[in-house]
Amino acid sequence: MNKLINFTLSIACICTFYSCAGDDDSDGESEIYLSNELGILTEMSGDKFSDFSDNPFIDAKENSVSTFSVDADGASYSIMRKYLKSNWKVEKNSVRIEEFLNYFTFNYQEPTDDNTVAINSELGTCPWDTTHYLLRLGIKGKALTEIPQSNYVFLIDVSGSMSSENKLPLFKKCLMNFVENTNPEDRISIVTYSGDVRLLLESTPAKESKKINSAIEKLSADGCTNGGDALKMAYREALNNYIEGGNNRVILGTDGDFNFGITSTDELLELVSSYADKGIYMTTCGFGSGNLNDAMMEKISNRGNGTYEYIDCENQMLKVFLYERSKFYAVASDSKCQITFNDEFVSQYRLIGYENRVLNTEDFTDDKKDAGEIGASQTITALYEIIPNNNAKFSDSDNIAKFDFRYKKALNLESITLNSSILPTSTLSNEFYFASGVAAFGMLLRESEYKGSSTFDLAADLVKKGLDFDPNGYRAELLELILKSNK
Repeated sequence: MNKLINFTLSIACICTFYSCAGDDDSDGESEIYLSNELGILTEMSGDKFSDFSDNPFIDAKENSVSTFSVDADGASYSIMRKYLKSNWKVEKNSVRIEEFLNYFTFNYQEPTDDNTVAINSELGTCPWDTTHYLLRLGIKGKALTEIPQSNYVFLIDVSGSMSSENKLPLFKKCLMNFVENTNPEDRISIVTYSGDVRLLLESTPAKESKKINSAIEKLSADGCTNGGDALKMAYREALNNYIEGGNNRVILGTDGDFNFGITSTDELLELVSSYADKGIYMTTCGFGSGNLNDAMMEKISNRGNGTYEYIDCENQMLKVFLYERSKFYAVASDSKCQITFNDEFVSQYRLIGYENRVLNTEDFTDDKKDAGEIGASQTITALYEIIPNNNAKFSDSDNIAKFDFRYKKALNLESITLNSSILPTSTLSNEFYFASGVAAFGMLLRESEYKGSSTFDLAADLVKKGLDFDPNGYRAELLELILKSNK
């Protein structure tokens, strides 16, 4: 058999919902076949993760420019939480530090003027190597008082393996909560698949909540997993009800293996990308453990101009579909960062995380090059570790680097470029320390060769400094997870 996808190609909202305490239901309906382009896979408890190496230090004289696409996913963090709360060892290749950082909302300033994005930065001593510096980059998507009218299509796996309480039953609660808090004029469709594919609910205004909830109540898990043309049906439904200038999104929920009837990874990615080009974005999520194909879900969501979320408990369900639902609407598309280091001061630099988001220098100004999306109110954070020339100390007036950020307010519009100079910061913010603590924790879990003097105690101390800003208590929960890891 060719290296095909006989697995859960989580497109739209592949909702990987786990209970907070963790479930150990390794459903394992079928084997998983992936194309070589996803890289070597590693496995833990039946879950599959791409094998990757940390970004290395780069010589600034040889290459002073670093370019990468933003990453708005948060799945890696909640996967880690699932594993720790289940008393499992965290698989190091499940840890993507950029997703740890971007799971959290940072206290960044709102955009000004006509921009839908604002950028900021600060540079200070690196906590795990005091002879080095740490650069924090911050990006903030504009908060909207009202999200444009939305057209949502839920593509739901209702095969037998979805029967566990932390899968389809939890997702049904999620949908009802979503309907209750959706703009009355928004539209909702539901496509289901197991042994067959069905349009359970044609596009319906959210104000007709009784009709929508009645359809949700009918959802039950039974039969084998065979997606067939489910994905194509979901996209057709989204296209048939397309809202010009609005928010058009497919949201897929599944726990594992299914077959979309598409015979290759490239064909699948081409399909997803073609609809993203038409303005129909995708969110992927996932439920349960044992079948999680993390590598594919991330790749599909990236090409679908969406995000990948892993829902391990009811609180995570509320985070994604209630508290932070505005992220479903992108205020910035094809968002890229480019840092130009001054080799007069910088000897080497290393981008922490974003390993599969690194771009070529020329990609920055190429408006045809796909990059990441940023949702309304969403914050994006990135870190660079910097080795100064001759271990020198930077002065307040040293121009260390230039930060350029490029994005489109919407697809097919001209790109906008923002920029700022990076100088040493005299008084570091608590957000700098919190981000440092998140990165140190991630490097420890990854057993990174770049962790320096990082310890769980250091990570905890750094995170504590950021608890003064803690929407919904997620940072306090992180501190508990770090302390649990230190036992």
